Amino acid sequence: MCDSYVTVEKEAISEFVEKRSKFIGYIRPALTENDALSFISEIKSKHWDARHNVYAYAIRENNISRYSDDGEPHGTAGLPILDIIKKNNLKNVAVVVTRYFGGILLGTGGLVRAYSQAASSAINLARVVEMVRCYDCSLLCDYNQYGKVANIISECGGVVNKTNFSNEVEVDFYVQQSVLPKLSKKILEVSSGTLRCDVLGENFYSL
Repeated sequence: MCDSYVTVEKEAISEFVEKRSKFIGYIRPALTENDALSFISEIKSKHWDARHNVYAYAIRENNISRYSDDGEPHGTAGLPILDIIKKNNLKNVAVVVTRYFGGILLGTGGLVRAYSQAASSAINLARVVEMVRCYDCSLLCDYNQYGKVANIISECGGVVNKTNFSNEVEVDFYVQQSVLPKLSKKILEVSSGTLRCDVLGENFYSL
């Protein structure tokens, strides 16, 4: 079971002109293949009048990766985009590069460079991040214990999602799985054994 993977933090758009052809690179995180296909359909609808809407995506679940040249010469468009995705070790990401033809042929090498550049630029703008498998946790404590609890969570690299203040303080947070035993031990020590972390589930987060 993989404890981490690399993806992009956010959606981004890059644009440049090469020999009068306009290339617009779109990138978006995609957790599933359906997410990727929906994104591709969205961009195709937006740029219905473009000569080409080339795409590639890589999905972590079932290790899926696909691409389309969308009418460009075979191997000059979708595959170079997928190669850039793989060189960056990205998963759960979809890239679409729209081309408005400018009337000048770029040749095989020119197409490969242009589509690779569009993908690379979009990836850089979207910011590459590592997603780490974490536990979603919850903890109940008294008001006078809250400050120490919050400090321990922070010191152990945990991130607080939500804090509810009522008769007690309920702290919802996530922490890297390998760190939870250390955090739990510190919580027990500071509370003289009265507090414990409840694990609610697991998810991937950027720490």
